[in-house]
Amino acid sequence: MMNQNIHSRQGFPGETTDHEPPVVSSADLLRLRQWPLSDELADEIDRAIVVPQELVPDDVVTMHTRCTYIDEVTGTQREIELVYPDEADPARGRISVLTPVGSALLGLRVGQEIAWNFPDGSVRCLKIASVNRSPR
Repeated sequence: MMNQNIHSRQGFPGETTDHEPPVVSSADLLRLRQWPLSDELADEIDRAIVVPQELVPDDVVTMHTRCTYIDEVTGTQREIELVYPDEADPARGRISVLTPVGSALLGLRVGQEIAWNFPDGSVRCLKIASVNRSPR
């Protein structure tokens, strides 16, 4: 069930008015701009709050963080590490930011949900359960 913390991306039939922008580090933004981005991800990056890496709150999904999310439609819980496309290894839980799931999660805080259109035509509601930032 969706609550008032849901963030809606374009094209979702039940859009809410809660459009808190995602938080993205300036270093991640520069590197992300080197890749061909989906329209949805490009739109989210354009409206993001961009801050130096050291000012990104600990509860925000950024590049190279591990997070646990819950698919509110299926009830599935999964832990992943959000990575750049050249670092992706789905068998090890390393998910590219350019995948639909990766794009949906970038910049969200623990407790936030987002509705996201997937390529198969389904709309998924993903909720961030936890974020773990590992030192690099």
